[in-house]
Amino acid sequence: MEFEDMLQSHSAGHQLAHDLIDRIEQLLLDADAAQEAVEVEPHRAALFELFVLSDAAGFLQDDSEHDLSCDGVGRELARRWDLAKGVGGSFTQPSQLPPPQLAKMRLLWSFMRMWMEWAYAWQRWTEFHPAVKDSGAAASDSLE
Repeated sequence: MEFEDMLQSHSAGHQLAHDLIDRIEQLLLDADAAQEAVEVEPHRAALFELFVLSDAAGFLQDDSEHDLSCDGVGRELARRWDLAKGVGGSFTQPSQLPPPQLAKMRLLWSFMRMWMEWAYAWQRWTEFHPAVKDSGAAASDSLE
């Protein structure tokens, strides 16, 4: 690895993205260990906070260097949890997975569904809240 590559791999953006994924993973594992659904409080609120931080850092955008979209985080957690090994080349019957991997897969699906729904709603917010968009334009007009 060249020096410039080492610097880039330890950039602030890389560290933040890695930290966010670590925090998502820990939250999911804690909910699983407590046998609590991630879709309910306090897990949902904590995950949404991480979603907002990911968006604020620009990690949810299509062209982001650090992909924290639901697919990006899902791929990383599947890699960390070694889910590809249990699934093999095809994924036809989830019930054929060993129970620990099936539980992790369900946990991952729950997370990804919520993350994807939030991203969709977040992107379309102004489309359904024209007053917010118009008041922002009016405020910027008054500053000129």
